[in-house]
Amino acid sequence: MENSSHHIGWKTAVAIVVSNMIGTGIFTTLGFQLTDITNTYSIFLLWIIGGILALFGAFCYAELGVHFKGNGGDFIYLKETYHPILGYLVSWISLIIGFSSPVALAALAMSKYLSAFDFSFGNGFAIGVIFLVALFLSFSLKASSRFHNFFTFIKIAFIIILIILGVGLSESETIKNSLQFDNSWQNEIMLPAFATSLVFVTYSYTGWNSASYIAGEIKDVQKNLPKSLIVGTVFVTVCYLLVNFIMLKHASVGQLAGKEDVMGEAANNMLGHTFGKVVNIFIALQLVATISGYLWVGSRLTQAFAKENRLWRSLSVANQKGIPVRAVFAHAVIAALIILTGSFKEIFVYTSFILQLFASLAISTAYFIKKEHRKIFKSNLFYVFPTVFLLFSVYILYFTLIHNPKESIIGLGIVAVGIVLYLIDKKLSH
Repeated sequence: MENSSHHIGWKTAVAIVVSNMIGTGIFTTLGFQLTDITNTYSIFLLWIIGGILALFGAFCYAELGVHFKGNGGDFIYLKETYHPILGYLVSWISLIIGFSSPVALAALAMSKYLSAFDFSFGNGFAIGVIFLVALFLSFSLKASSRFHNFFTFIKIAFIIILIILGVGLSESETIKNSLQFDNSWQNEIMLPAFATSLVFVTYSYTGWNSASYIAGEIKDVQKNLPKSLIVGTVFVTVCYLLVNFIMLKHASVGQLAGKEDVMGEAANNMLGHTFGKVVNIFIALQLVATISGYLWVGSRLTQAFAKENRLWRSLSVANQKGIPVRAVFAHAVIAALIILTGSFKEIFVYTSFILQLFASLAISTAYFIKKEHRKIFKSNLFYVFPTVFLLFSVYILYFTLIHNPKESIIGLGIVAVGIVLYLIDKKLSH
């Protein structure tokens, strides 16, 4: 029997889901969407579709997480269902993109929001923050939990206060806000830009599956895993709709379109420059929980993967407290390299594209769980969840490939490198 101090309750699991979801996407992507889509109904629809897809994905992962016991998430689902090469590739993608890119993007967004102050917070600052968080996660599971829960508390309290202020305060009389409720949404949802905007939205919801990666560390997993995934996803969807409403209400399209620090623009109009800067500080602080969540979960996944593969074996080493320290720092180093090699939007698009592709492959494994083996959803209506998820995924991936070929090819190139490494690993093992 494992020591219960190595297990977390459903509330910590919800905290991991919420902190992995609420992060960079919600505070940066509206500006990218507004370059082509300006109707408020269209924008709300994007975020509602994203929430439904995340929830359907969460239902599939809840069933998969209980069916395939232990840590590992997609790695186990794909390896057991299809072929070890897919398990290998999803782990490679998790190492290089899935858990390292969001860390890089969160750190870049932090430096962008803090640049509201007259000091320039550049890439060096972003990289420094990543290594500092990695250090804090290296002591023990208890210290990691406390550190993570503290910053998650800041994140959730900040979001709730921001929503109350944003909804309660009346809009500025000198600035025309971005709220637009007319029939133009009917044309906008047919545009290819609507599909490519969904890429940003689905990225903002990535993290709905995070608790499934650490299923082996959750108490009473059959009850607590679905609970944490569903509670976390519904909470985040409601928050996302309200945060978008606030940004649209308190800033003009001209102030937001094409920008990354969109909430900062809205906060300045809403609270004046001094309090606007305070909001920027809190956005930066809550991004610490995003970095922490991805490093925590990503390192566990990498550790599980490294144990089984000769090439990566050294990353599976844990310290005396059971923390996979090498894996934590491997993610930190890769995140730093990503920051040094790409622009924010470029990293964003290729990350979103590849994560969507592999989430779809993992979700497709849900079709292989026989009805009599399902523990949560006994009815055949269960198949609605993976089917809707996959149909939207194909739609999103197709338009991203056509509209952002360069970024999509970078993503596929990273997958190709993974295939080569798999073949090398196989040779080494023999």
